[in-house]
Amino acid sequence: MTELSYLSAAELSSVGTPTLWAVTIAGVLALLVLDFLVTRKPHEVSLKEALGWSAFYVALPLAFGAWVWGRYGSEQGVQYLTGYLVEKSLSVDNLFVFMLLLAAFAVPAVLAQRVLLYGIAGALVLRAIFIALGAAALQTLDFAFLLFALILVATAVKLLRDALTGHEQEVDIDKMRSVRLLRKVMPVVDEYHGPKMTVRRDGRRALTPFALVVVAVLATDVVFAVDSVPAVYGITEDPYLVFATNAFALLGLRALYFVLHAALSRLVHLSYGLAAILAFIGLKLGLHWAHGIWPGVPQIPTLASLGVIIGILVIVTLTSLRATRDRATGEEAVVAERR
Repeated sequence: MTELSYLSAAELSSVGTPTLWAVTIAGVLALLVLDFLVTRKPHEVSLKEALGWSAFYVALPLAFGAWVWGRYGSEQGVQYLTGYLVEKSLSVDNLFVFMLLLAAFAVPAVLAQRVLLYGIAGALVLRAIFIALGAAALQTLDFAFLLFALILVATAVKLLRDALTGHEQEVDIDKMRSVRLLRKVMPVVDEYHGPKMTVRRDGRRALTPFALVVVAVLATDVVFAVDSVPAVYGITEDPYLVFATNAFALLGLRALYFVLHAALSRLVHLSYGLAAILAFIGLKLGLHWAHGIWPGVPQIPTLASLGVIIGILVIVTLTSLRATRDRATGEEAVVAERR
């Protein structure tokens, strides 16, 4: 994080010029339109297709990061790459929840990517709103960094508690408020009708299960936006870089879901890692807030943050794979028997 104390609106610095903002937003919208065109005909996604799109959506943000580094310097480059890594790791947690929702609603495989795409589009809109609110808070509230720190620490505690109790692995459709509200407003049919949100039944317009799962996914987007935006503001105070990291992390989720679908169930320690990352960034924000009042309080450099975050992700991935090694061996044996 840059060595800035509390900034006024006039002093808030950003690499995002109006032209750069316009080009970036236009590019994000173009990629969303492209994804909708790709998924206009429902079909099961092959691993080859998913790997191709995933490679594209990894290469694109990395190339953009190289451009930021070359154009604006190493400090902004490291901030962008660290923020992108944080958002990408948090997005994997999004995917795990999406996987649980798709299974709970028994979404047909041919419709899965369209549901994910609606979730991604909704998440982008919500992140944009929260990013703007976060920027406004940083400009007007002296305690904004402390507030963000408390949000992240509280989220880390909740993630840790849910991981210890196994709560994050449970999805009860009947207890979801969004689903209960929709069922009160309109009748709901039992069967899917492709990607249609509504159908006419007995002379009345009724919702389909597809509409319910899309609303459920959008509802989870709100929760994730509350967590992720303060997290990336703990890495960089530049609203443009915050938006860019969020946008690039989200755009590739549709393809990444199908690449990691099998592996997601093996990342049993991911929640512990994310809790540690959010708590660490919360500490970083808290120290930054305190430094603005007492200059002698040390701050955590962004490069050190990058090392800590990478270390945590590597550790939880290795421990998860080790803990689920027997499960993977059993799955391979089943596949071999079917052959």
